[in-house]
Amino acid sequence: MNNVKNSKPNNKKVKNNFAQINLESFLLELDNKISSGHYKISIYGLGHVGSPLAATWLRSGACVIGIDKSNKVVDLAKKGKTHIPEPGVSEAFSEGIFNKRFFVYSDLVKASRDSLLKMICVPVLAPDGSADLMAVKTVTKEIAKGLKKHDIVSLNPSVPPGTTEDLVVPILEKYSGLKVEDDFYVVYNPERIYEGRAIEDIESNYPGIISGYGKKSLIFGAKLFSRIYQRGIISMSNIKSAETEKLFEGVYRDVNIALANELAIYSENLGIDFWEVRSAANSQPYCHIHRPGVGVGGACIPVYPQFIINSSKNLGIDSKMTQLGRIINNTMPKYCVKQALKLVRSKKYTNLIITLLGLAFRGGVTDTRLSPTYEVIKVLNTLKVKEIRVHDPLIENDDLITKFANTSFYNNFYKSIEKTDLIMILTDHLEYKTIASDITNIPIYDGRGILDREGYSNNVYSVIGLGKYDNILN
Repeated sequence: MNNVKNSKPNNKKVKNNFAQINLESFLLELDNKISSGHYKISIYGLGHVGSPLAATWLRSGACVIGIDKSNKVVDLAKKGKTHIPEPGVSEAFSEGIFNKRFFVYSDLVKASRDSLLKMICVPVLAPDGSADLMAVKTVTKEIAKGLKKHDIVSLNPSVPPGTTEDLVVPILEKYSGLKVEDDFYVVYNPERIYEGRAIEDIESNYPGIISGYGKKSLIFGAKLFSRIYQRGIISMSNIKSAETEKLFEGVYRDVNIALANELAIYSENLGIDFWEVRSAANSQPYCHIHRPGVGVGGACIPVYPQFIINSSKNLGIDSKMTQLGRIINNTMPKYCVKQALKLVRSKKYTNLIITLLGLAFRGGVTDTRLSPTYEVIKVLNTLKVKEIRVHDPLIENDDLITKFANTSFYNNFYKSIEKTDLIMILTDHLEYKTIASDITNIPIYDGRGILDREGYSNNVYSVIGLGKYDNILN
């Protein structure tokens, strides 16, 4: 009897050891394949997220297959170029093509068949700022048709919590006939990049966030992505937590920008300089007051709070602070227009020519998604101003501008300010920080707080957060 009882634990031990050996063997094989360039990774979507991720994998020595629905993007990628001005991406593409490690496909299913890791990097932003998961559904279905045993699927855009487990995994299982964790593996790896330094952010600025559908998915995902995240990996206990983590990052910034905007308005009415107060307050290590501005744009900060708000409604709770932050930031374009028009002597707005400096949602980028400039144009149109001119030093043209009445896009800065009645700085481009020498007697409203105030008199210059208070230091 004792011998029989003892035999069961021994069998389990052998079985567990065998599983451990298989796991270690698989991970070692995985590492060798990547190091030798035999591990193929397919990137579905070569946009602001997919392109730098593809470039980073290429720089790590992997083989990459790029897929995008845009013919323009595909044609450029085949030439070793990217359509987004992200440092290092085109160089990585060109080198990858030269070394026969970067391939561009139009067949989504073939890309899945030919790769071992499939990364879904398609956009999820609807025009109104809500989540549009149609592209995720479409790509996931095609990936499933080419899915093989031991393949890994990674979802990378910021999405509403539950997207990976409730949407992606069921589609993969349905159209592949395979079972997650038994046959293939699923991870969620949220992008954590800042446009203009995306490769640097991935490789060295932040640790990577990895979560898995199960234990094996997490182990394989952490092993894989440690190749590109030099700051290490933060392994999270479940996918829904990782999806939420990325949203928390954006909500934190949105709410704190809203606080800065509220305090800037308070300072104006109190008659003090917000920027002076902010600088002094932030000298205390626990105070981190953000910068106020004419609005919050881009496909991240104004979007993630909405995901939280919508999810909260489904849970039957009320995200009051998150909603309030959105309300405050959404009112800033209208408020700033009101403040800027105080600099204009004529109150007959139908005679005014107004120049808006900056169309990108923030300085140093060409991305115009959800830019506050569009909202400023809408406000000015309701006031029926005579002419609205928009200039941006980094953007050649913009199709949306032509849809607004009396609005034109200018490539030439000097022509954009010729005979204008008012200038509003809406984007904190470096090129706008030194415009004092180029402008004489034209009222300027600095909606980003970027100008050196010296040389401007109060009757031709105003900045968000600046009250008119006597300065005893002068």
